[in-house]
Amino acid sequence: MSKIISKNPTARHNYTIDDTIETGIVLSGTEIKSIRNGKVNLKDSYAAIKNGELYIYNLHISPYEFGNIYNKDPLRDRKLLVNRREINKLVGLIKQKGYSLVPISMYFKGNFVKVELGIGKGKKLYDKRRDIAKKDAEMRMRKAKN
Repeated sequence: MSKIISKNPTARHNYTIDDTIETGIVLSGTEIKSIRNGKVNLKDSYAAIKNGELYIYNLHISPYEFGNIYNKDPLRDRKLLVNRREINKLVGLIKQKGYSLVPISMYFKGNFVKVELGIGKGKKLYDKRRDIAKKDAEMRMRKAKN
C-alpha cells in the first residue's frame, strides 16, 4: 500500500508521458521528517543523468522546523536509486530527440520514499490546447447525459 506525498501538477500537462519508472531517493533524516509533514514541491523539478548516475534537480523539500544545524539545502541535488541496466535504458531514451525525465509523484511504499519518473516528450502549445478542448468536450457530454 502506498501513500501519496506530492504530485507534479504540470507533468502530464506539459509532457506526453510514454513510460514510467519507480525509483528510490537518497535523503537525510530531517528531510524525511519534513516529507512526513507534507512539505514537498515537485512542480519545477526534473531528473537527469550525471556521471552515470541519476539525479533529481529543483525538488523543494522545506527545512524541518526543529532540525537546527542538521537541515540541508531545500533545493539540493538528490540522487535517485536505479539499477545500472535501467540507467543504460534511460540514457538511450534521453538521447532521442525531445525525451526528458519528469517526476510525476512522490509517495511512501512501506517505510521508503519512492519517486515516480515519467519518460516523455514536451508538448507543443497546440497539443496543450487540443487536450484542454478534448477535456472540455468530455465534460459537456457528461453534463448533457445527466
